[in-house]
Amino acid sequence: MKSVQKNYVPVYSSEQGRLCPDCEKSIRNCVCSRASNSRPNDGMIRVSRETKGRKGKGVTLVSGLPEEKINDTAKELKQRCGCGGTVKDGRIEIQGDHRDTILSWLTQKGYKAKKAGG
Repeated sequence: MKSVQKNYVPVYSSEQGRLCPDCEKSIRNCVCSRASNSRPNDGMIRVSRETKGRKGKGVTLVSGLPEEKINDTAKELKQRCGCGGTVKDGRIEIQGDHRDTILSWLTQKGYKAKKAGG
């Protein structure tokens, strides 16, 4: 009997959101090693800037925050920077380049934070 190969890899489901390409479960329910290695878990919060996929518009990314504090922290950071933002895939995205402001605010609050990327 021949084994059947799949010619497709689903990446998104309207019911579950983003899917892991390896185990085909939602990213939150992923059981394979790919999801566990996606974010470093060393207790360090990383603040970086990214423009990829945003037509040249820059956003400041904050990653490494505990899941239970991420929504409240995002709200406070948006108010502090005076701009919009969102929470996606366990990261906070703040519109514009606010790395220095966010980094100083996080260190004031007692978090271990550093700049990441270029």
